[in-house]
Amino acid sequence: MRAAERLHRVAVLVLDGAKPLDVGIPAQVFTTRASMPYEVRVCGAAPGLVAGGDGLSYHVAHGLEALAWADVVFVPGYRFPDRDDPPPAVVEALITAHERGARMAAISTGAFALAATGLLDGRRATTHWHYTRALAARYPAINVDENVLFVDEGTVLTSAGAASGIDLCLHILRRDLGVAASNHAARRLVAAPYRSGGQAQYVPRSVPEAVGERFAATREWALHRLGEPLTLEHLARHAAVSPRTFSRRFVEDTGYTPMQWVMRARIDLARELLERSERSVEQIAADVGLGTGTNLRLHFHRILGTTPTEYRRTFTRGE
Repeated sequence: MRAAERLHRVAVLVLDGAKPLDVGIPAQVFTTRASMPYEVRVCGAAPGLVAGGDGLSYHVAHGLEALAWADVVFVPGYRFPDRDDPPPAVVEALITAHERGARMAAISTGAFALAATGLLDGRRATTHWHYTRALAARYPAINVDENVLFVDEGTVLTSAGAASGIDLCLHILRRDLGVAASNHAARRLVAAPYRSGGQAQYVPRSVPEAVGERFAATREWALHRLGEPLTLEHLARHAAVSPRTFSRRFVEDTGYTPMQWVMRARIDLARELLERSERSVEQIAADVGLGTGTNLRLHFHRILGTTPTEYRRTFTRGE
């Protein structure tokens, strides 16, 4: 780095209940060194002690003035994001920093703090999979994408759960300094420069919990017959209602049509077999009622954003 070059300025905003990994990722990735022309300031609503999550607290040296100084503002995730908005002074400082030209980057539930500013309205965004529905319900103007590791909307970026903060930071490095610098940082962190797929593969189940008990017996019946042909007519007949009534009420209960739900249930069973058996992709496709490996790969990638082979490699330990 030439002496005349100004360091890129990074502020990490620590809110009450901040998660330690979320705070540490940008602070470590952008730490100042010869290969990293960045300066990092960790800040809070005011200098001093900030109560964190998971038994940790933080003593921050800077207050909100750091946001007026920064080129990039990171908002790490924090506990109970769906309960209260950040303090008004924090919301105003984030808006002002963005208007001044700073990029906003939220890690995990930090997306809720950016949502409170209105900066995500009309934009695509993500957060930790456990909170995607809460974010969408509380801020309906946001296009919440639950399947990705991060979203880049130019001056506003969001990421999924904590580890995807690394993916987001490496992406920002690629934008700022190029692929070589990003790969160098990934090696230093012992992290993958790119990760295949999205966060959907880390969600325990693709099938959503139903709102009520209506059709519970039919859903249970279907789960034990995923390897067999299942049509809307089969399901409706078991529920003893017309296909039209079954379809309408099923969507009300689950948010998915009956056949979308069946497909996700089949993909969940395929995930379990990939993790716990040595059966081939072709065998698993037959087991879950998808017929061929090509069909399984198509729907697996559409729902989880990765391939069966990559999924098995990620979630099983090699010998």
